[in-house]
Amino acid sequence: MAHKLKIMVLNGPNLQLLGTREPEVYGAETLANLEERCRKRAAQLKMTLDFFQSNHEGELLDRIGSAKDNYDGIVINPAAYTHTSIALRDAVSGVAVPTVEVHISNIHSREAFRHTSLLAPVCAGQICGMGTYGYELALLALDNLITKK
Repeated sequence: MAHKLKIMVLNGPNLQLLGTREPEVYGAETLANLEERCRKRAAQLKMTLDFFQSNHEGELLDRIGSAKDNYDGIVINPAAYTHTSIALRDAVSGVAVPTVEVHISNIHSREAFRHTSLLAPVCAGQICGMGTYGYELALLALDNLITKK
């Protein structure tokens, strides 16, 4: 039997408000519903997922730091830290675990300060503007990146 991929799914600040915060931008799906849907997709892909959400940069850094020997890939929605956190960028770069950055909204069609991602250059790719379906796309992308190399 093939190795079952273990993927870390990280969500940054304010994503615990998913479903109620600006539903016209982020949709009506809650974080719990999103996690459930991702687990179903992961089962189809023969993956296991560990989810973590934090409003605290250091907690996200600690999780990324633990990924090197424990996870095959990372899906990260760094939220506002996308545009400000050199520390998250350095952590993703430092662990060298395939990482896909996800944004529910299209950050490139929003306010100018959201157009630059400090993490994108050290990630395998970025998915934005596809709503919460972007998380499933990230899982598919990681499956392809990891198992096809």
